[in-house]
Amino acid sequence: MGCFGFLKFMMFVFNGIIFLAGAAILGVGIWVKVDSSSIFDLLGKVKNLPPELSQVLHVGYLLIAIGALLLLIGFLGCCGAVKESRCMLLLFFIIVLVVFIAEVVGAIIILVFRPLAGDLLAQIGAAAVKNIRKDYGKNPDITILWNTTMSAMSCCGFYNASDFLGSPYYSGNDNKYPPLCCSHSADNPCNQSMAETSPVPGCFSKFTGMIESNTGAIVAVALAIAALEVCAMIVSMVLYCQVKSR
Repeated sequence: MGCFGFLKFMMFVFNGIIFLAGAAILGVGIWVKVDSSSIFDLLGKVKNLPPELSQVLHVGYLLIAIGALLLLIGFLGCCGAVKESRCMLLLFFIIVLVVFIAEVVGAIIILVFRPLAGDLLAQIGAAAVKNIRKDYGKNPDITILWNTTMSAMSCCGFYNASDFLGSPYYSGNDNKYPPLCCSHSADNPCNQSMAETSPVPGCFSKFTGMIESNTGAIVAVALAIAALEVCAMIVSMVLYCQVKSR
């Protein structure tokens, strides 16, 4: 197998993986939009959320768009390499270049507007606490949503156990917190002294801690993706030039 054949093979394998990943993401996106019992529908019932957070409800559309884009890129890369189609290879290069530029611009925007993230998080936190104190223990959907989140992340409330003060659950259980807010309360509600003795971190601090502890891995993955995109563009242009000269 010569250099040209090797590049064709690698182009086919690489874009075949992209095609399958796109199909999987597209399937998840369609499932999210079709499944009315998903967590995204539950979020729609949460009151007083900041307007910016409403975009989370459209994550299904985002997944569908990303999946369709990956399907297109994978198809053009595979067919362009196998059929030695200059048109497909050129389209593949242009689309990957546009995606790469969009990623760079997005990274710059995030860095520039990073200070504004604190204000948005404060709004989200205030809305989350208000939602807990109004509906937790009364609205089954909200209660299940928070219980699932707290159980999965081993956390309590948005900030801490005090978020449940005045909630329907707190008032209906002799001024006690949910069992998940105490490390050793088993399945029984826990009181303030138990929550202070064996405190459980808030979900917000738990989430930000997970992000901070995995910052290196996130950056490494982002750089690896960028490197793969650059390599894909280079290989596609090499094949394009080789096909032209054959």
